[in-house]
Amino acid sequence: MPVGATLFDAASWNGIAVDSTCGGHGTCRKCRMRVVEGDVAVSRLDPRAFGPDELRDGWRLACRARAEQDLRVEVPPLVTRPKAATVGVGRQVILRPAVQKRCVTLPEPTLSDQRTDLERLRDALPDLELRADLPVIRDLSRALRAGAADNADAAGAVGSTVTAVVVDDVLVDVEPGDTSGRLFGIAFDLGTTTVVATLLDLATGTPVAVASLLNPQQPFGADVITRISATMMDVDALDRLTALAHDALDQLAGEVCADGGVDRGEVYEIALAGNATMTHLALGLDPEPLGVAPFIMASRSFDALTAVDLGVRVHPRARAYVFPALGAYVGGDIVSGALASGMDRDRRIRLFIDIGTNCEILLAAGDRLFATAAPAGPAFEGAAIRCGMRAAPGAVEGVKISDEDVLLQVIGDVAPVGLAGSGLVDAVAAMVAAGLVDASGRLVTPDAAGVPPGLADRLRQVGQERVFVLHFRGDDPVDSLYLSQRDIRELQFAKAAIATGWTLLLEEQGLTGEDVAQVLLAGSFGSYLAPAAAVRIGLVPDVALLRIVSAGNVAGEGAKMALLSLRERAAAQALVEEVHYVELSDRADFNDRFVDRLAFPV
Repeated sequence: MPVGATLFDAASWNGIAVDSTCGGHGTCRKCRMRVVEGDVAVSRLDPRAFGPDELRDGWRLACRARAEQDLRVEVPPLVTRPKAATVGVGRQVILRPAVQKRCVTLPEPTLSDQRTDLERLRDALPDLELRADLPVIRDLSRALRAGAADNADAAGAVGSTVTAVVVDDVLVDVEPGDTSGRLFGIAFDLGTTTVVATLLDLATGTPVAVASLLNPQQPFGADVITRISATMMDVDALDRLTALAHDALDQLAGEVCADGGVDRGEVYEIALAGNATMTHLALGLDPEPLGVAPFIMASRSFDALTAVDLGVRVHPRARAYVFPALGAYVGGDIVSGALASGMDRDRRIRLFIDIGTNCEILLAAGDRLFATAAPAGPAFEGAAIRCGMRAAPGAVEGVKISDEDVLLQVIGDVAPVGLAGSGLVDAVAAMVAAGLVDASGRLVTPDAAGVPPGLADRLRQVGQERVFVLHFRGDDPVDSLYLSQRDIRELQFAKAAIATGWTLLLEEQGLTGEDVAQVLLAGSFGSYLAPAAAVRIGLVPDVALLRIVSAGNVAGEGAKMALLSLRERAAAQALVEEVHYVELSDRADFNDRFVDRLAFPV
């Protein structure tokens, strides 16, 4: 690597995964490395991320540390298997996949019957208008000869038994013998943070195996805007981001096939649900127009795609279905989620909220559907939070505060390491309820009226900032797990953006939060978010808790439905045409409404 390159770039060039959510801009303070041999100067940002002892021990932010000499560096292991929702709310569908297998026995050609191989197959399947390209015709001839040999060996029968693999009206393969019972597809949810794959038996409609991993594009940023920016600043970034998306999809395809005892060649179709940016990156399309006004996609939908276009090594002619998008910031994952949750099939007033860095919101009001996107920021992913982390072993996902103690629910039942997004919401909600945080979001002082003695000692100072210690590691709060005043502000900004989004959608239809019959919290974060905490901080409307449903990975569920039913694919396309998109960024009153939503409900 060149002299003066950052340790962050050096790791990236050498394929070493580094925890980062800001794309190497020094704002998330996650890219921790320890210089074991050699010397790297302390940058101006390092003291904000490390205590004096850690700095003396060689800890540096990798994106700020420049290598001017040979170094030996310790890189903390990256959690690649975060806790993620792999299933969600779905519906029963009529099993009618685009892929079908038809087993036929074709008569042997004779001097009086000189029909071609393809003609004999078409005549045996008169209900299909088969189209075939050259590679398939090559396989057809081989399969017929092999099928004839198998029949002769088995019973001396005259003819060839083969199985035609058809996607829509396209012949993708002809296999010797009867293989009609082996028919599989893979549904992908390509999320900004997590990628999930589900292997489905298309003959029965049942799931066979599921796997997930952290999106390997994370070093380029935790959110889509940062990743778009990376492609604008580095001409090679788009190719690298596309390759990383392909690697993730292909790795998961291999894992679910291995787990399910399925050969990759038996997977004939894949379906993918992802936001517009993730879809563009996976297809190698320039995402820059998505990041600047007027936010234009290359295409709303993509036809005639193959698995090869997405870097997935399954059957060489496997097809790919990618969900259409509503807009640059309400993508195919939301269309997929709306399909799975039946947002167009219920006359009640319902809100669908996919909480994340970019929060997508759908409102079903009778026979009308409306959608918008709110820029929530990365707080829910654990980024921009001083002790934040992803939902992995050691992450606090739940917090309860009594007069004398703080009880933490930790993923994996291990010692707490950091604060996950659900733990952040839980902690702030509990602190508001306990009087430790006032309506404006300000942490109270230890001597404030009403602060229980058992909690007063947890209100400390770290530098010039006030913090509340959730878990002590020694006497110095710097070394402890805490929530800072800045962290609370980050959560306020995120929840205010989301609340402004659903409030404006409701108001445009003459509705209020009291009219909402159901709130669906979608995505992995929504699966683990406590409804009471969400209501307490004003993240969702103040409705009865039983009306708030954790919908789980509905994007993945929609992708499964698309594999299993052509009717559901048509329904997804109809959703795109029916939903009215509301752009918040050009509303003159957005900022004022956002400010109104910053305070916590009292």
